[in-house]
Amino acid sequence: MTPVWIAYAPASALFAVAVAVRANAGIRHTPSNLATAIRTLVVLVLAWAVVLVVGSQSTLDSLSGRTWLFLVLSGLATGGAWLCYFRALQLGSVNPVVAVDKSSIVLTVVLAIALFGETQDLLLRAVGIAAIAVGTYLMVRWQPPGQSARTGWAWLTYAVGSAVFASLTTILAKVGMEGVESNLGTAIRTVVVLVLAWGIVLVTGEHRQLRGLRRREVLLLIVSGLATGASWLCFFRALQSGPVSGVVPLDRLSVVVTAVLAYVAFRERLTRLGLVGLALIVAGTIAMVV
Repeated sequence: MTPVWIAYAPASALFAVAVAVRANAGIRHTPSNLATAIRTLVVLVLAWAVVLVVGSQSTLDSLSGRTWLFLVLSGLATGGAWLCYFRALQLGSVNPVVAVDKSSIVLTVVLAIALFGETQDLLLRAVGIAAIAVGTYLMVRWQPPGQSARTGWAWLTYAVGSAVFASLTTILAKVGMEGVESNLGTAIRTVVVLVLAWGIVLVTGEHRQLRGLRRREVLLLIVSGLATGASWLCFFRALQSGPVSGVVPLDRLSVVVTAVLAYVAFRERLTRLGLVGLALIVAGTIAMVV
């Protein structure tokens, strides 16, 4: 019988593709922190709607202090990852930003091996990690004509921050999800992300720009939020029942479809260097899954 997580992890990847492409299109004129806060609000509504449908809210009283702690920490890490990720998308191009963000798989798998003892096929996973690292470097080297002149490399700092926080999110969530129904765990984490995101918006004063938001961008942010919520619900369901070093690589395969849609939507044509980098990322990811 096929493990349940193998079905949920690819679904998470497909929804993540929509997040990256729609987010890049939706934050051209909206401040990145404000865009993140709006998107999180949509995710919160979707997550708690699912919780009410499945009825898992009745188990809130039974959650242990340890579960609450790790879900809150995971939510804080997610908030950090989002704020960095969408700022990077605002400054850079989809393909290199997504490639760096997905490189979190390297740190995540290393931590999973060290903390959870996921040492099966260790040599193959080491080869996969090396291929992803090299592929990510090549993808970073590639940028569309004129990109570096417009924004420099500021996007890279945020993309690296996103990858580090994303890795911490996965590890902390793996521990926190052990004692809670996956949809409820996702909803609790989203509350933490929402508080963090809107707190930053209020501190930076970006909330004053709410009235001036363009209707089209708000619509795109809502769609991106729905896709994010669906991706989260699938990802954390897979993470709850599957190994970190198996779930994360499958989820990160979204980088392939993202590259295709980035070309269709934004005409981001990969050079030969970029294509080699993408191929290495895919090969390394598959090596860790099979």
